[in-house]
Amino acid sequence: MKKLFLFVLGFLFSMAISAQEFKFEKETINYGKIKKNADGKRIFKFTNVGDAPIIIKEIKTSCDCTVPEKPEKPIMPGEEATITVSYDTATVGGFSKEIIIFSNAKTSPKKIKIKGFIID
Repeated sequence: MKKLFLFVLGFLFSMAISAQEFKFEKETINYGKIKKNADGKRIFKFTNVGDAPIIIKEIKTSCDCTVPEKPEKPIMPGEEATITVSYDTATVGGFSKEIIIFSNAKTSPKKIKIKGFIID
């Protein structure tokens, strides 16, 4: 029984060491105050700090007013990549939206966020 426990513990430890992992420069982008119909495109930069490729399977958002673009190829260990987010700035007022990243990374789903205030 003790050997089985040590085997399982070793296996779990090795999985944690050899996992893919995101490291974002910023996990929240604050647009601040921007004008109505201004450019709503922003870029999240990240690095794969793990030791295996990250494959982003899908990105979902909390509304149709936010459109993400994901990398199509695997992100290799140590490689930097970007996720582009376009927010529709046609409506005046405050906003706070989640972008949910589904991947093979250790932290999946990973949530990042945009927020700001659109003025007339």
